[in-house]
Amino acid sequence: MERRKILIADDDPNVPRLLEAGLADPSSENVYEVVAARDGLEAVKRFHEGDFDLVILDVMMPYIDGFTACRKIREESDVPIVILTCRDGTEDVLQGFNLGADDYVTKPFRIGELCARVHAILRRSGRGNQFRRTASVRVGELEIDPRRHRALVHGQPVSLTPMEFELLYFLATHAGEVFDRATLFRQVWGREYEYGRETNLIDVCIRRLREKIESNPSQPAYLLTVRGVGYKLEAP
Repeated sequence: MERRKILIADDDPNVPRLLEAGLADPSSENVYEVVAARDGLEAVKRFHEGDFDLVILDVMMPYIDGFTACRKIREESDVPIVILTCRDGTEDVLQGFNLGADDYVTKPFRIGELCARVHAILRRSGRGNQFRRTASVRVGELEIDPRRHRALVHGQPVSLTPMEFELLYFLATHAGEVFDRATLFRQVWGREYEYGRETNLIDVCIRRLREKIESNPSQPAYLLTVRGVGYKLEAP
């Protein structure tokens, strides 16, 4: 069995307990250890003390909020980060993604929904599926190696979050093809597209990728916009 260590920061002590109970499955190939933090300051401290596979951050927390904790963690790690926000927190979701979060869950939620999201993001990130995909992909001077969860531009490594990597890998394996936002969202985030919020999330993720792989992000050579349709990746 493989141990997965999850840090969850929420000022409601019931949420970490319910998550740990929901993830407990004797038939699973993984064992989950849930570490709880009651505020953002404690979350950052605990993150520094342990090697975590996933971080879950509530937006509204004492001392420092989930956004600040997300920024501090992202400055030093590409660990998957999920933010918890209120049902109408569209701006929260966008701010979280701009700070490097990978996914979100809206409150109130059923614990089964959060557990499913944990399973999905670990499975789809490099921490959970190193052996599912084996072929490296090259597009121009861009190389993506899924076995090592590594991306190179002109031979230099690029630091990507799990969902940035997943999006780049999908587009690279379909180089030259144009995909709308709904298709990209289903392929990368693994659930149905909701017009509005998810539109912005795809755009934010594309912008972040351009900042990391393009020589001039304002005039991209690889990651192109097809007006009225969506995005494609192709060699310059």
